[in-house]
Formats: sequence, C-alpha cells, structure tokens
Amino acid sequence: MTQRVPTDHLAAIVDDAHRRSLALIAGLDEDQLMGPRMSIVNPLRWEIGHVAWFYENFILRDLYGDRPILPQGDELYDSRAVLQETRWDVPLLGMDEAIGYAETVRERCLERLDEGLANKRDSFMYQFATFHEDMHTEAYIYTRQTLGYPAPRLGRSRPRRTPGGRRTGDASVPGGTFRLGADREAPFLYDNEKWAHPVSIRPFQIAMTPVTNAEFADFVNAGGYSQQEFWSEAGWIWRERAGAAHPVYWLRDGRGGFQVRRFDGAEPLSPNEPVIHVNWFEANAWCAWAGRRLPTEVEWETAALGEPAGDRLAPDKRTYPWGEAPPEPHRANLDGWALGCLDAGALPDGDSAFGCRQMLGNVWEWTADTFRPFPGFRPDSYRDYSESQFHQTKVLRGGAWATRGRMLTGRYRNFFGPQRRDIMAGFRTVRV
Repeated sequence: MTQRVPTDHLAAIVDDAHRRSLALIAGLDEDQLMGPRMSIVNPLRWEIGHVAWFYENFILRDLYGDRPILPQGDELYDSRAVLQETRWDVPLLGMDEAIGYAETVRERCLERLDEGLANKRDSFMYQFATFHEDMHTEAYIYTRQTLGYPAPRLGRSRPRRTPGGRRTGDASVPGGTFRLGADREAPFLYDNEKWAHPVSIRPFQIAMTPVTNAEFADFVNAGGYSQQEFWSEAGWIWRERAGAAHPVYWLRDGRGGFQVRRFDGAEPLSPNEPVIHVNWFEANAWCAWAGRRLPTEVEWETAALGEPAGDRLAPDKRTYPWGEAPPEPHRANLDGWALGCLDAGALPDGDSAFGCRQMLGNVWEWTADTFRPFPGFRPDSYRDYSESQFHQTKVLRGGAWATRGRMLTGRYRNFFGPQRRDIMAGFRTVRV
C-alpha cells in the first residue's frame, strides 16, 4: 500500500509540475498551441485542459465529492470520451482560460490538504495525478521536437555536455529466480507493477550501455533499411509505408555523415550518445543485423535492479540501479535540464550491481515483450492507465532525459506501440 506522505511534499510537487507545464508552453503562438492534426501528438491546448481536468476529476470530484468547476469538462477533456483524432474539433478553452482553469483546480486541491501526513488515499492520488502531469510534460517536450518548435526554456542553464565517451562490452548476469514487479510494501507503485512474482531466468549477457549513434549509423550505412531479411514482416510493412531510410530526425550532411534535427535546429550527430527516437521495429532490425536481441522485460529489470550472490542471483533487489537513494544528476540524466542525451559512457555513479550504465535516464529502452498484466493485476481508480493498453503495446523501461525522476523507479513499465518514433526511445541488447 502507498505510504503516507507529508502534505507539504504533495503541495510542492503539484506546484512544481504546474510550473513545468507553463514553461513548456511558453513562447508558442496560438497556431503552435493547436498544431497540425497528427496521430502521434495532441493539441497542447487540449493537453493543458486535460491535465487540469484529471486533477479535478480524480481528486476534487472522486475523493471529495465536489461539483465540477467546468460543467462541460467531461465533454472536452476526458481522454476516455474525447478520442485523439477529435481533439482539434471540440470547443476547447482558450489558452488563458485553460491556464486559469488549471490554477483554480490546483488551488482547490491544495486547500484540501491539512498539515502533517496525508492519509493513504490522498497520498496515492495526489502523487498519481502529479505523475500524470509529469507524463504529459514529457509529451510536451517530444511534441515540440516532433513539430520542430524551439527548444523549451526550463529555467536553468543547460549543463556543460562533458564528454563521457562510450563503454563497450557486456555485463554477465547470473541465472536464478528474480521477483519481477512491485511488492505490496512499496512506498508507491503503479497498477501495472502489481504484483511481484518469481520468474526463473537463465544466465545472460547484456550490453553495459545502450546502442550509440555511431553503432546505429553503421547499420544505416550498410544498407540495413533496404535489406528485408533484417526486418520482421510487420516491421518491413511499417518501413515501406514510412519510407524510412534512417532514424526520423537524422539528416544527411552531404559528406557521407549525418546531422540531427533538435527542436528547430540541426547539429552534428554525436557518435557516443545513445541513438534516440527509434521504434521497436528499427531496434529489432538493428539487432538482427548485429546478431543480438532485445532483452526480455525480466532480463532488463534483473540487470538493472538485481544483485549477485556468488554465481546466483540474490533474493533481494534494489529500487534504483545504484541502490535506494532517489535519482540525482550525478547518477542519471533525468528531469529535462540537459535538454538532450549525454554520452553513453557518462554517469558511472549510476551503474547497476552488474555494471550496466544509464539504466535510468537518457533514453527509454525497448524490451522484447508485449505489455501484459502481471499475475494478480487489478486496476487502480484510473482504469484506462494500463488496462486499455495490454496486449497491443510494447514495454519500455528506464526513463529518458525528459522524464521526471520523482515518478520513476527501476520497476517502472512504460508502453507504446511498436511504430512510435516520436517518443524518446533507444535500446540496449543481449548476446544471442
């Protein structure tokens, strides 16, 4: 069960999430806030209202029985009722009105918090609603990338991109029994982590870092996108329909190399950074070309959180790859401040017990598995969070540079369709 959390902490994270949302829409004009009709993005103006509606619906209305602040809110901003392709057509609030609505909801949510420790019900829902906004602020960032908008200004200077180089080789992970998922005493957990259950695994060897731009460029330059034998049937159909010849934001530089578009500008492709914005089909094609494979979900979590006990796995596991301390910048590239990836060899303080680097932050990592419920799964109050995505999406792990560290542990399961290239996804591989 969720642990009770101090109310001043809940108030602080609600305020911080709201400030991040405002920073990510700042500087955009009315046309940009609506954007073109696309299947992979939402109008930012809709998302701002939806996030406010989510707090109102699940806290003020569900927990406290309040009447709606916005009478037409369900018809405008409930994602279960307003399909993605129709979100440009409904009579949305203007942006100033939407921000005003969000601030009214935020103030009323904070007024409900007494001093001291929140009860378990409030502790869970205030955190979950904040983390829901955190998920959307990551989407705001990759929407700005997708649409070629300027890079956001997040209120801190971008840290110097100290070269970290690359780190080659595999980590050896022993076999044994690993408890995949969350135990009932976890301080906070998502419904798709229910519940920890034993899984027997064989020894395996997994790359110590994600695949880099340089390694992926070798595949591109070898004609990997034009050789059907490296692609699954579904992957080849996607490649032909998309006309893909390289990762989506790569640009030929005219000299045999690549640049990469970052927001509204282009810069040289950094060879030692993890490849990012590749989909599950592209990751699998690279693996087939290289004679590798994607890790299963349990292999990924074992390499990230497991501990050795001689030549077997220890019975315990960590919360984060490095231990129990929450993420900090010297361990993981999270929270958006870097405005991009660091080299794959950077941040050794974040290594797992087996020497795997950057298993949190930098890029989400595709796994081989389809997203499915664990034994004992039961949905939380927001039933559509996981349940509607089972059996049709693929599992990603680890978080990206724009992911908020407070919503993340090494157990966190993300999920997207295998065709999605807009999300901040890369991959690491396992020896066949």
